Amino acid sequence: MRVRPLLVLTALGLTASALVQPASAADPTYTVQTLHFAVRTGAANNVPCDVVGDLYVPNSATASKRVPAILTTNGFGGSKNDQAGLGKAFASRGYVVLSYSGLGFGGSGCKITLDDPDTDGKAASQLVSYLGGKTGIAFTDAGHTVPAPALTVVQRDTRDHAGNASTNDPRLGMIGVSYGGGAQFAAASLDMRIDTLIPGATWNDLSYSLSPNNTAQTSGVSTANPGAAKLVWALGFAGLGIANGLQNVASDPSRIVGCPNFATFVCPALVSAGVTGFVDQTTTAKLRHASVGSYVSKIKIPTLLIQGQDDTLFNLNESVATYQALKKQGVPTKLVWVNGGHSGPMAPGEIDFGNPNPATQHISKRAIEWFDHYLKGSSVSTGPEFTYFRDWVSYDPAGSAAAAYATSTSFPVGTATKYYLSAGKQLVTSTAAIKPDTQSFLTLAAGLPSTIDPFDVLAGYVKGLPAIEQDLPGTFASWTTPALTKNTDVVGSPVANLQVSAPTSALTQATGPTGQLVVFVKVLDVDAAGKATLVRNLVAPVRVLDVTKPFKVTLPGFVHRFAAGHKIQLVVAGGSVNYRGGVLPTAVSIAAGSTGQTLTLPIVN
Repeated sequence: MRVRPLLVLTALGLTASALVQPASAADPTYTVQTLHFAVRTGAANNVPCDVVGDLYVPNSATASKRVPAILTTNGFGGSKNDQAGLGKAFASRGYVVLSYSGLGFGGSGCKITLDDPDTDGKAASQLVSYLGGKTGIAFTDAGHTVPAPALTVVQRDTRDHAGNASTNDPRLGMIGVSYGGGAQFAAASLDMRIDTLIPGATWNDLSYSLSPNNTAQTSGVSTANPGAAKLVWALGFAGLGIANGLQNVASDPSRIVGCPNFATFVCPALVSAGVTGFVDQTTTAKLRHASVGSYVSKIKIPTLLIQGQDDTLFNLNESVATYQALKKQGVPTKLVWVNGGHSGPMAPGEIDFGNPNPATQHISKRAIEWFDHYLKGSSVSTGPEFTYFRDWVSYDPAGSAAAAYATSTSFPVGTATKYYLSAGKQLVTSTAAIKPDTQSFLTLAAGLPSTIDPFDVLAGYVKGLPAIEQDLPGTFASWTTPALTKNTDVVGSPVANLQVSAPTSALTQATGPTGQLVVFVKVLDVDAAGKATLVRNLVAPVRVLDVTKPFKVTLPGFVHRFAAGHKIQLVVAGGSVNYRGGVLPTAVSIAAGSTGQTLTLPIVN
């Protein structure tokens, strides 16, 4: 029996075991038909591609009783089949649904271009035209020789969201996670006919996702200075993408020419990042071209952002960057932080992608109500401005997870509480308690890890893996609070303000990123027995532009209860097993004793 590789890049806990096949045409409430779409992509619209998709049509939909439509596509490494549960759920509720395999995946042709608007965005836009009744796009065969009839059962609009008269304009929403979330932004940036979006567990800036620098942000999560390349995720991307190309080479042999199944720039970029430890400027520009952070001003339609707390690929900060940018330009936007993500499964009662059920699944209910409001004109509420899952709240796992969610009328939440670095490796809350001392450590040569962290990708899914969190002696500095007298709930992004001394880096940093100091900042929960756990396995890589100046570190956000009796620990380490560290070995010292050396936590209780 052939075993399919783990879908490490499928979002929100959707793994291969959760995939279902499309419903049969004999279903009493809807029919399903597989179609092939002839699309043209590329900056010059000169690259032909075949897209395969499944069309779900409610039996009640007719030319005289039209219904809205939903367009959905897969996460990285998946296919149209991954969305069969969504197709069934929405078709059963009176929506036409088109689930398609993204370019380079699941039987669709052409290469993976990381949801580039010029490719994936244009392909999706042509599917929008089909749903709006345009002919000449859909065929019943892969050779595009037998045209499918025009679709006449989808509700149409006469003007797009730019106010222009439009044709073949369906009343349409998009939904999908991870790669399927990025595709929504790419399509909406080009096509003003799309009416609303529900992107889940997706990115704001791919250069941050794959090589994050958590200091000196220029906007959102983006920085002018490169970060530290992710190792495990990069290998997962490359392996899964190439494997998918090989599986489908018979339908499109061109996809294995050059960089197998990827846009040409990806392979040399992976090699370069593996050697230098960071993504170069040319690659950064290409990654940002495929990122909503670069074209967010073009997104004008209501957006329900869903992001996973257990996610070391696209962490919560990416959703914050997109949310704040959309809100700033007046786009109706709401934010949901679910339990699961790329690094761990959803909690019971959030959503089951194989069988979404609003009666027992909180996120399924939010999604259905969102579309009912914006596509059907229902008066149903679209939910609170910001809501987040609390994994310390007990509820009936056989029912909805709604009870575990807290809500807020605004974002961010909580009170910024400062902890000061003090002598004796202490974190203190009173300026009067601050005392001076210095901790020193060494970063290893050639970017070697000095910390054993839980592995990205696998740690949350594979049972039995030890939750090891251990820094080698002499390779880190740490500061810890006294035992907490009450439960302390943190919701949002911790911020560390630091000043280091690194004389070697001060001499080499002018040569560029290879000569700059790289450290890894993280927050740990230390229990009463002294066991330290890295919160959600989240680490903030930092490539310091100038070690002679203070710098601010915005750590990946999390939702976490530090229980009474536990301690909060801040660690600055020289390496991580999941990242490529700095090339040069460097001696680093951090002096405590001033009000400028702080950790700030957003505390909600």
